[in-house]
Formats: sequence, structure tokens, C-alpha cells
Amino acid sequence: MNTRLTWICHGATAASRKALFPLDEPLEGKAEEEARKIAALPRADRIVTSPALRARQTAEALRLEARADPALRDCDHGRWAGRPIAAVEAEEPESLMAWMTEPAAAPHGGESLVDLRKRVADWMDTQSALGGHVIAVSHAAVIRAAVAHVLQAPRSSFWLSDVEPLAILRMTGNGSRWSLRFQH
Repeated sequence: MNTRLTWICHGATAASRKALFPLDEPLEGKAEEEARKIAALPRADRIVTSPALRARQTAEALRLEARADPALRDCDHGRWAGRPIAAVEAEEPESLMAWMTEPAAAPHGGESLVDLRKRVADWMDTQSALGGHVIAVSHAAVIRAAVAHVLQAPRSSFWLSDVEPLAILRMTGNGSRWSLRFQH
């Protein structure tokens, strides 16, 4: 069964602009305007979003009637949520380095990158079994995990792709494998 998956990263927030580990913050006003300017998206069989406010607001700004799916939530940053990355680096340099270099590590008490990738891969497998076109509004970390999964890249590759606010990435699946899809 063929599946098309269109990922959309939520718009910018104060946390993303200030290099903070995110909480459930709203979009910046400018981000809503930018989302409204995105060209109409193709029809989809299913439209889903992370339950996070910033993702739901992005879906609304895109005029998408989306259902919240907990599997699309952002990475759980545990006790680092809401804190500046620079402060965590100053206070816990070994912990931050472990989290960024050892994908199975979760020194913050939240979710490891291995667990995030498994969650995303499981969700993608479910979508593949359903077929059709899915639009998913989620987070940069979730989309990076999806890219690493599709490319069957080593766990350490998570940090090698940047996903900007409102980025759109397309994938196709045929029931046995996923592919990245680049189009003009």
C-alpha cells in the first residue's frame, strides 16, 4: 500500500529564538502570519498534529483541521524543559554532551533520542499500513528522527539535519520502506 507523508514543522516560538529547551509555548505572532502565506497544501486522507500548542496553532494557521496525536509530541526534555541550552551547558556540560553524543542517554530524566526515533518509526509504520496521504504537523526533533529512520542512518546522525520552523518535508512509503521525496 502506498503512503505519502507530508511533515510540517511548527512555526517559530520564543523558545526556538532564545535557544531554550521547549515547553508548551505558543507561536510567535510573526510565525502565524508566515504559516498563512504557505501555498495551499494538497488534499490529505488524515491530518494530524502534535498535541503541543505551537503545533496546533501552526495547523490552524495553515487552515488544517487536524487531530492531535500524542505520538507526534516533541522529545521529552525532562528537567531541562524551559531552560536555556547555554545554562544547561554551563551547569551540566557532561550531561549535555552525553545526551548529544550517546543517543541512548537521557541524563535530563526525559526521553532518549533512541526512544524518540523508535516512537516516530512506530508511528510511521502505522501510517504506512493505513496508506493514503498524511499531513503531520510536528517538531524539528520528530522530523529529524523520521529522516534518520527513512535513511536507516546511524543513531549518531540525529544532529546532522536542521529542520527550520515551517519547513515541509515529504516522504513516500510502499509498505516495506520509506523514501524522501524532493519536489519543486
